Amino acid sequence: MGFTIFVIVLLVLVIATLIAGIKSVPQGYEWTQERFGKFQRSLQPGLNLIIPYIDRIGRKVNMMEQVLDVPSQEVITKDNALVTVDAVVFYQVLDSAKASYEVRNLEQAVLNLTMTNIRTVTGGMDLDELLSNRDQINARLLIVVDEATEPWGIKATRIEVKDIRPPADLVASMARQMKAEREKRANILDAEGFRQAAILKADGEKQAAVLKAEGERQAAFMEAEARERRAQAEAEATRVVSQAIANGNVQAINYFIAQQYVEALRDVASAPNQKTLILPIEATSILGSLQGIAEVAREAFSPGQTQPAPQTMPQAMPRVPAAPISSPQPVGVPVTSLPKRG
Repeated sequence: MGFTIFVIVLLVLVIATLIAGIKSVPQGYEWTQERFGKFQRSLQPGLNLIIPYIDRIGRKVNMMEQVLDVPSQEVITKDNALVTVDAVVFYQVLDSAKASYEVRNLEQAVLNLTMTNIRTVTGGMDLDELLSNRDQINARLLIVVDEATEPWGIKATRIEVKDIRPPADLVASMARQMKAEREKRANILDAEGFRQAAILKADGEKQAAVLKAEGERQAAFMEAEARERRAQAEAEATRVVSQAIANGNVQAINYFIAQQYVEALRDVASAPNQKTLILPIEATSILGSLQGIAEVAREAFSPGQTQPAPQTMPQAMPRVPAAPISSPQPVGVPVTSLPKRG
């Protein structure tokens, strides 16, 4: 009976010894092995053997990348603006022995180190620079924290500033400033548009004025040319009439009188507000002048003439057929009454 109990106790002791000497480390962790309280080695993931009752497990270190949330804290910027900043830290343990024995409470140490450096980095920047340069802040924090945590056997992989919150009154002031800046840009764009429109309008008016002046110049040139041709015609007519007078036809002078008289009657009769036309002279006088012109023409173009024939009459001299003397009214002139001479 006593032997049986001894065997059972011995068997239990062997099993307990085996269990104490065999250690299974899960993936992503490393365990430290201590012998009489002194670090011996780090147990890697998998099955590991240690000396029972002499060696023991010291620290169970997580070797995966971990995220540490940095609580919000108030920071005074370089231009004395009070802002609230919070962040997150990503780190990974590279050396389980250093992380276990070089620092006490690793997470708290990393947290305090990050908060201190956030105040240092952000406190040396202006508010505008702080709000617009988050990447620069993250890079500076990462360099400082990674260098400080290297003796602890960890690697700071990334530090991100989550939020930067200025005070409410400062946010309102920034909103007003942004609104004023946008209104300024809008006014500048409007002014630029008005300027371009004025330039285009002035350019169009300039081109219109140039074209108008060119047209007036062409019109004046053509009018001058027409006047010149009319003057040449008048000069030719005058020469022909003068030659006829020099050859003895004194009635040719009536050509000019009749021409002026007919033009005057035409202007008076063609007036838009003319209703009644009163002739202060006898109509037979103008008809006699016209008859004299006809005689001059017959004599000038007669085939049996003894005098040298003058040149062809220009188109400027009207060829009016001889009207009978008894006709008291010229053709085309409305006459309502003809006063008699006293």
